[in-house]
Amino acid sequence: MLYEVLKALHIISVIAWMAGLLYLPRLFVYHADTEKGSAQSETFKIMERRLLRGIMNPAMILTWVFGLLLTWQGEWWHSGWWHAKFALVCSLTVVHHLYGRWRKEFEADRNVRPANNYRWWNEVPTLLMIAIVFLVVLKPF
Repeated sequence: MLYEVLKALHIISVIAWMAGLLYLPRLFVYHADTEKGSAQSETFKIMERRLLRGIMNPAMILTWVFGLLLTWQGEWWHSGWWHAKFALVCSLTVVHHLYGRWRKEFEADRNVRPANNYRWWNEVPTLLMIAIVFLVVLKPF
């Protein structure tokens, strides 16, 4: 029963984390097209900060905690598919921190990237998520 509870908590955390990873770069797309110092830009700064600090950071931490507990509980440490999933989740974490750095650049009015850059980066978490889901469901190796 513990394994199933951990799995449910892990899935809930992943959903919250992914929602943020998909929404934050979309906010960046719109923010990049606003004038620095405008009321709209200041509103985006608040939205981005609250999303990252209030939802994404806690969800990422809980995803890691419940994921590692699941690995321990299910004794997956030596499974090849788990190693691949672990590498992809580490990549997702790097993307998360990259978004955090970009948020700080927006907050300081130092963004130099065009909106199209953030449109492309909006797809990265989706591709990683697809690969992770297939690894978990199929356990191919």
